[in-house]
Amino acid sequence: MGKPLARLKDVAEKTGFSINTVSLALRDSPRIPSETKVIIREAASELNYLPNYVAKSLVNQETKSIGLILTDLENPILTHVAQAIESHLAKAGYTTLFATSNNNLEVETRMIETFRSRRADGMLIFPTNHNRLDHIRALRQRNYPIVLLVGSSDSGIDAVSMNEQMGAYKAVSHLIGNGHKAIALIDPAPALGNIEKREGYLQAHADAGLAARPELVIDPKGHSAEAGYWAMASLMSRDDKPTAVFASNDSLALGVLRFCAQAGLRVPTDIAIVGFDNIEFAEYAVTPLTTVDYNASRVSQLAVERVIELIRHRDELPPPRNTQVTPDLVVRESSLGLRDRG
Repeated sequence: MGKPLARLKDVAEKTGFSINTVSLALRDSPRIPSETKVIIREAASELNYLPNYVAKSLVNQETKSIGLILTDLENPILTHVAQAIESHLAKAGYTTLFATSNNNLEVETRMIETFRSRRADGMLIFPTNHNRLDHIRALRQRNYPIVLLVGSSDSGIDAVSMNEQMGAYKAVSHLIGNGHKAIALIDPAPALGNIEKREGYLQAHADAGLAARPELVIDPKGHSAEAGYWAMASLMSRDDKPTAVFASNDSLALGVLRFCAQAGLRVPTDIAIVGFDNIEFAEYAVTPLTTVDYNASRVSQLAVERVIELIRHRDELPPPRNTQVTPDLVVRESSLGLRDRG
């Protein structure tokens, strides 16, 4: 058996002050003299006293904690977003509770219930499937503060995200502008209901009067550099080969770049490559990677501000709002056209 936790009563008996005085001192009340606070805090430390945050939360109706559910911790941009969110929440006085669904809807549902049981004041979620949101929507309809971190214009749930469709549109339009007509898309997301990047890919073709080629659209069955490598190997084994590739994240694009190096394909002379997210590795690849910039700091800031606003109005939430940040295209060597190279 472990040593029982110290109580306010124990600190009061050790110092000779009343329980009320001890409680006020440990909450840094201005009503208690500084010297008294020092005595009480030292005694509390010696007794290993821990505040009963659960009891406080029942009184205040807040735990000052917010749940964050990611889909994949191996995705560098999601890790970056998580760090930014934790920083913004800490500045606002909140603790971040982390979980990962691993792109599994059952796990996502279980983590949501876990955070609810721990009385998290609200949640920020990268949903596993953009089309399967009923379990999240039901909580929102019961005035529980939730903000999605992907675009969701008509879901009935608040969302803050990058405009992925616009980012993909810019990336593919850039390739078309450089003379490419056979542009491959490597994207696993449509299988999970995330069609934004594919829609941007198709719209860029349509606006340029160019027919998209279905045979150049491939699901790599993963988000890693290895998945990108083998997706590119599959594309280059076909009769109709691409002259350019748009990969839905930078890890996939780096796998494409690796395949090209091993196959003796010159980038961008033989194959142009564009990624998405602008992770650090993209700039420092052997051939610096053109990519769509994911403004993790801005998305995180807006998402944290929105979930805290919802928490403050938890008795009657305001109508859901969808905020999308417009991304920029960062052009580097991997996609330069002839005129860009001089």
